[in-house]
Amino acid sequence: MCRTALLPAGRGRPALYCSRSCQARAYRRRKQTPVPAAGRPTVGDPSGKRLRIAEALWRIAAERGLHAASLREVAAEAGVSLRSVQYHFESKHRLLVDALQLLHAENERIARSRIRFDTAEPRGLLRAVLEEFLPVDTQRATALRVFAAYYARSLTDPALAEVFLPAEQPLERLVADLIAAAQADGRTAPGLDPWREADLLVAGAVGLGGDVLHDRRTLDDVRRTLDYHLDKIFAGDRRTGR
Repeated sequence: MCRTALLPAGRGRPALYCSRSCQARAYRRRKQTPVPAAGRPTVGDPSGKRLRIAEALWRIAAERGLHAASLREVAAEAGVSLRSVQYHFESKHRLLVDALQLLHAENERIARSRIRFDTAEPRGLLRAVLEEFLPVDTQRATALRVFAAYYARSLTDPALAEVFLPAEQPLERLVADLIAAAQADGRTAPGLDPWREADLLVAGAVGLGGDVLHDRRTLDDVRRTLDYHLDKIFAGDRRTGR
């Protein structure tokens, strides 16, 4: 909870908190409504316990990394028994994979509620999609930290890497499709390769978002950089006279 180093465990269960006050803070935080809670689906999980456990893993991953997310640690963070975690996820690897898939689904649901999918304004739509890769608010900042933790883990876990880095590259494909649609409508600069542009935009937005997390750049600076590249893509838009 507070990242204080714990004393080596003696007999019995290992310590999860440095003090009673630290344990009380963790309990109060678990009782708070998570940021993305409103209106989320519970199909196949009427009690919402699977998502609650996944959210506990996300918090641990964001604060201390996936190496700290033992099943016992996740159970304590979620306020459930270890047996309950094992019942819903069977193993730590299953928990990591399912929690990642739940995070993708939750982020997509939230993004769809935020983004106005107006194909008549391709530049604005693309800008809104790229904003989802930046730590604009607590929810997106936490998601970026969790994905960073998964990326580090995927370097030494091939099975997890297959889930974390899907071959179809859905984010790049989405951005490429948006650019290609604008290109077909005469809204972009001539001679663009939508896929190459998408590669650069996605990698750039994710990397710049990480710089914001590290306080190496400000959000305003990163937005100016993205706008610079978007202006180049949409240069010569015959509808706007750019």
